[in-house]
Amino acid sequence: MPRPTAEERVARMTVADVYPLYVTKLERKGRTEAELREVITWLTGYDGAVLDHHLASGTTFAQFFEEATLPPQAAGVTGVICGVRVEEIEDPLLQNVRRLDKLVDELARGKAMEKVLRS
Repeated sequence: MPRPTAEERVARMTVADVYPLYVTKLERKGRTEAELREVITWLTGYDGAVLDHHLASGTTFAQFFEEATLPPQAAGVTGVICGVRVEEIEDPLLQNVRRLDKLVDELARGKAMEKVLRS
C-alpha cells in the first residue's frame, strides 16, 4: 500500500489535534490563546462559536478550510515555513494550512498583531 502524500496526511489531520500545539507554542513565547483565536478568526472568517464547534467535532483541515472564507489579504501571507515558500505551494489546502502556520510563527516571534493580520 503506497504511503499517503503530504497533502493527504494534512487533509486528514484534525484541527483539534493541532490547535493545542499552537496554543503551547504561543504561550511559551508569552502570547495568548485569545491572540491565536483572533488570528484564526481573521484567516477563516469563523467566529468563536464556529471555531469551538470545529474543535469539538473533530473537523479535518480539509473540511475546515473548505468552509472558510479567507480574506483577500491572506494572499499577503508569504515567506518560508518548514523550508518552503508559502506563496509557491500549489495545493490550496496545504497553502492555507501553511499560511496559518506562518501566522502562528509570526505571533510567536513577537510580531505586532496589526502586522500579523496585515492591517
